[in-house]
Amino acid sequence: MKTFTNNSLMAMYAKLGRIEDAKVVFESFGNNDMVSWNTVISAFSQNDRFNEALEYFSFMGDEGLKPDGVTISSVLPACSHLELLETGKEIHAYVFRNGDLLRNSYVASALVDMYCNCKQVVSGRRVFDTAVDRRLALWNAMLTGYTQNGFYTEAVLLFMDLMTVSGLLPNPTTMASVLPACVHCKAFADKKAMHGYVLKLGLGKDRYVQNALMDLYSRIGKIDNAKYMFHDMESKDMVSWNTMITGCVVCGYHEDALVLLHEMQIAGEKDKFDGNIEVSFKPNSVTLMTVLPGCAALAALTKGKEIHNYAIRNGLEPDVAVGSALVDMYAKCGCLYMARRVFDRMPIRNVITWNVIIMAYGMHGEGEEALTLFENMVVEVKPNGVTFISVFAACSHSRMVDEGRQLFHKMKNEHGLEPNGDHYACVVDLLGRAGRLDEACEIIDSMPSGLDKVGAWSSLLGACRIHQNVQLGEISALKLLELEPNVASHYVLLSNIYSSAGLWEKANKVRKNMKETGVRKEPGCSWIESGEKVHKFLAGDTSHPQSERLYEYLNDLFGRMKREGYVVDTSCVLHNVDEQEKENLLCGHSERLAIAFGLLNTPPGTTIRVAKNLRVCNDCHSATKFISRIVDREIVVRDVRRFHHFKDGACSCRDYW
Repeated sequence: MKTFTNNSLMAMYAKLGRIEDAKVVFESFGNNDMVSWNTVISAFSQNDRFNEALEYFSFMGDEGLKPDGVTISSVLPACSHLELLETGKEIHAYVFRNGDLLRNSYVASALVDMYCNCKQVVSGRRVFDTAVDRRLALWNAMLTGYTQNGFYTEAVLLFMDLMTVSGLLPNPTTMASVLPACVHCKAFADKKAMHGYVLKLGLGKDRYVQNALMDLYSRIGKIDNAKYMFHDMESKDMVSWNTMITGCVVCGYHEDALVLLHEMQIAGEKDKFDGNIEVSFKPNSVTLMTVLPGCAALAALTKGKEIHNYAIRNGLEPDVAVGSALVDMYAKCGCLYMARRVFDRMPIRNVITWNVIIMAYGMHGEGEEALTLFENMVVEVKPNGVTFISVFAACSHSRMVDEGRQLFHKMKNEHGLEPNGDHYACVVDLLGRAGRLDEACEIIDSMPSGLDKVGAWSSLLGACRIHQNVQLGEISALKLLELEPNVASHYVLLSNIYSSAGLWEKANKVRKNMKETGVRKEPGCSWIESGEKVHKFLAGDTSHPQSERLYEYLNDLFGRMKREGYVVDTSCVLHNVDEQEKENLLCGHSERLAIAFGLLNTPPGTTIRVAKNLRVCNDCHSATKFISRIVDREIVVRDVRRFHHFKDGACSCRDYW
């Protein structure tokens, strides 16, 4: 009776999260039985105290007690979360030697989970296939394992087996596991049909399933459907908010993501135990790593700093995912110094962190420092494919052609990584940007069969635009239009090449083909942050409340620039109109409007930070150099490829972009 009471006390404390009290009860009384040991080990595991769960599992063996199915299914999650594969294998061996445990479905589920969490998916499937009693929890564990490890097709096929041969009905956990796999499985075309199946199962109001459906709709670009589900939910949890914020970022609705972050902190949910109490949500590490890319995309430095301060106050800054997102945010907002400062202070840095800082220096034209960081990185962590893309880009922006080519040859021989289509595209860009177009063509010709050549041909087409090589540009464009006939940038670049060469008839023909196929060009757009708001400008924009004032200011500035020696480069206007009209069009480019807004709405001496979705044209680049000297301001412009720091009439790119 006494042991039963002690076990009940431990179980109660464990459910309340008071693990120290459960531990005191366990250690205060002798004669602990199997239930006592299982209760305390389970308490540790369920409360994320995995090392202690393993420690007490060892003590249990020292006491001469043999683990049963409950013990094994309680301790394996500790191996799973700590990714202790060898310890998990030892426990599996014990299970194998004790035949009764092999027939325990809970043990099998825990083994599948352990192997999949340790990236041993094949071993997990082997356990699944040999399990005698396949209950739904086991199917769910295998589905989750497949999805988390990127085996999306296998997950969908297993789900089909579940529906057709198991005789079991999916539960919310099943659907929450398989829906992400349906999103990413290319062979599974009718993704929206899963929503209908969920409703047919009667799971449409389950919060976990709703969260997974919101993610599905966001990933296929149906953000309005996701928003409708979000606002229609009877109750939201932290995952709901994070999923909706992620959806906005994925679909490019960065401003909406920041609005949701604000709403999340002031919103409340009825407490499940007391319906009169409202529970507010505090952003966690997942929230921050999700919303920070939105700040980066909009160059919303003030908001990014605010989030950084929140992370410091709430002890989230040391989190490696949050730290990496902060490095990325500062770098993409033009604050390389702050990005490096956050990076240097991080207690733990993974391959993503290193990739982000290398890419940051590359975007800012600091190729030599990017290479130094790469050399430091290989001592600490193993580089991956993204690392090399970051280094190649850094070399490309800094005219470090030979260094980039040498690294490309070392990639496989010294680092054991086989170059893919993206790596070849980077090397083509490296050579093409430097004007070595024949060598760039040779790289494309040398690509192994089976590799995707779209990126490589696209890089070559961009290089032909820079160096005005019409013949090679035509070849590149034709290849691309065969592979991707509905991508606007291919038409636009070819049209630009023709226009720059004065071949207006050919340029008009390309635009006509573009119109007939229904392909639309992405309009030039720039952003600038002011106070709590991000202001957006399109080329030729007159919708902003200050438009009239902005154009007047630019016209006045235009006159001052001409007196300083500025000469308009009308070759950037790709329309067959007179010179005066070309000058007017250039004056309305989106980055100039954003810069003018910044100059008129910030105190003297303040750095102007602008982000643009397209490449800065030659004339705007030249004009901004003059503006920086005339107004005595530093102007930082991030275009689609890199950063330009304009100061005292010069640019950090040294006119190489």
